Amino acid sequence: MSNESNNTPDGKILILATETCAYPGANSVGQAHSSYPANTYILRVRAPVLFPETFYLDCFKKGIGGIIIMACGEECPYDGAFHALSKRLDQVFKTMKAKGLDLRRLRLTAICTVCNRAFLKEVNDMNALIQELGRPTEGEMKAA
Repeated sequence: MSNESNNTPDGKILILATETCAYPGANSVGQAHSSYPANTYILRVRAPVLFPETFYLDCFKKGIGGIIIMACGEECPYDGAFHALSKRLDQVFKTMKAKGLDLRRLRLTAICTVCNRAFLKEVNDMNALIQELGRPTEGEMKAA
């Protein structure tokens, strides 16, 4: 990839949305005919803890500008999953910091089944950040 393509303002936002909480919340946004940036891709997941630390860095390498993990929080139906995810993300943040990646590119938030406003705010905030930062540059990602 050239540096020019890495700095385009249309970086992608990946949302990992839990199937029991956040994904129904995203669906309710659609049912309400609310709009959010077209560069947003929602992946319905059982539990985000299933993704290894390298997944996030690989996403950034492939041009994802920001990742929002929308989880159930403490109300996760899988015992211990939210705490395990928090620990895993602590390691991801350490790696991101060591590689010079802006930590704001990765966000963990709790979204419920009817949290339309919260969902839209998270997506719009991440989109604004990506417009400011652009996609991760090759320099940031060489060591990732």
